[in-house]
Amino acid sequence: MIQVYEYNHRYELVKPIEVSQVDDEGNYVLPDQCTTIAPPNNPSFYKAAFDVKKQQWYESATQEYIDSLKPAPLPPSDIELLKKQNALLSKQLTQLLAMQKVGASE
Repeated sequence: MIQVYEYNHRYELVKPIEVSQVDDEGNYVLPDQCTTIAPPNNPSFYKAAFDVKKQQWYESATQEYIDSLKPAPLPPSDIELLKKQNALLSKQLTQLLAMQKVGASE
């Protein structure tokens, strides 16, 4: 028994399949649209596709597709919001104190 890799009409990886059927000469009978060449594990592909002429796997996913799989950024935590608010208030206070010093010196 061997493992082969099925690909669809666009040559994208569908799934691994175990093949046990052999012909009269003892060779494994591969189903159509299958290869014995395993897709690479590292780096893993987002959307592996098989190049029949070159007999190798390649990345078929667009950058837009890959980006769409990334999780959305988390909203800021309460502590982060308080830090921003504190920084803004500190800046405003510094500006007020500077304006008071200028007014007092006139």
